[in-house]
Amino acid sequence: MDFLESTASVILYVIGAYLLFNCCYLLFFSLVSHKKAKPLVELLPIDRRICVLIPAYRENEVILETSKAAVNHAYSGDFDVYVIADGLHPETIQQLKTIGVGVLEVFFEKSTKGKALAAALEALPENAYDVVAILDVDNIMGRGFLQEVNKAFSAGYKVVQAHRTAKNMDSSFALLDACNEEINNTIYRKGHYAIGMSSALIGSGMAFDFRYFRKLLTGIGETVGEDKELDFRIVKDQEKICYLNDVFVYDEKIENAKVFTQQRTRWIAAQIEFLKKYAFEGLVQLFRNGNYEFFNKVVQAFLVPRILLIGVLGYFFLASLVLPVGPSPKFWAILLVMLSAALFIALPARFYRNKQLWKAIVQLPYALFCMVKALFQIKKAKTSFLSTPHTAKAVSNEI
Repeated sequence: MDFLESTASVILYVIGAYLLFNCCYLLFFSLVSHKKAKPLVELLPIDRRICVLIPAYRENEVILETSKAAVNHAYSGDFDVYVIADGLHPETIQQLKTIGVGVLEVFFEKSTKGKALAAALEALPENAYDVVAILDVDNIMGRGFLQEVNKAFSAGYKVVQAHRTAKNMDSSFALLDACNEEINNTIYRKGHYAIGMSSALIGSGMAFDFRYFRKLLTGIGETVGEDKELDFRIVKDQEKICYLNDVFVYDEKIENAKVFTQQRTRWIAAQIEFLKKYAFEGLVQLFRNGNYEFFNKVVQAFLVPRILLIGVLGYFFLASLVLPVGPSPKFWAILLVMLSAALFIALPARFYRNKQLWKAIVQLPYALFCMVKALFQIKKAKTSFLSTPHTAKAVSNEI
């Protein structure tokens, strides 16, 4: 019995140490996000030629709204908008051409965003553009997006991530999803960039040097997390990713549990995929090449998804009240306080003025259930393209 208790105690302490690291990581970057990042200094202030790419997978209604907004975006230089049409209706394609949008049709047995972007880059003339900006099918560029992206390239960056934020918060789930994205922005983008590290990419609202992006997409394959693959490739090249916290791209948020589960299934599958793929290389990059940015990306893949982390810590706290082994209830309570502090500090102040915030927080147990459900569906993400369905939404006035 003593042996079993000792073994169980060791296992619980190891788990406790791992979860403590999770909380410390989140709290640290949440706190340093309040450090002001250095302003951009333009070295070559010219208007670059920009192409805006919008991959559209069977989203006939939304792509028309997004494209109309994109072609009317104000930019002092030249830019073109292209829709990468994957499964769009012929009449939708004709309407897009009518409003001045270029259409690049793609056909895949198994569709992925990465393959669609790679095919589009191959179809475009190599020297026609200097910068490529990527939007999701539901994204609306905020005022000055292309102008500020151009300034970042004038400052010498090859990769830029803008601040993607919610354009709708009209349901509790949508508001919860909006909060989650803003916490991600604070910790993985604003916090990292504030101390001189690379921002994480988020899949849209991002821009790349045109020729460099061609190189990055080479052999992108059928990964369900093309943005994470790009993240690893960029930090391996030791290129810095600029984060524009005050430059917005508006994004539709999840409104129901079914779509939330589907999206999280894809995200968890991508996290596991890259942890397996790059865990060993992360150590090699750190100790052989001194590439701490690459190692940091591996660490991020090693972290427990936050909603799951809340549930796991809550479970161990309750279990510690009856178990005679392992860390005390006080230890687990401290971890819960650290995590809560990290999340509350990371959430922008404007969300606390939203009267619906507490209704969204009440949805957390259901969101936790959806995350657990997503864990058992990750094989599905490897065999099919789990696209997130969208509807045409106006930009919210609440943010």
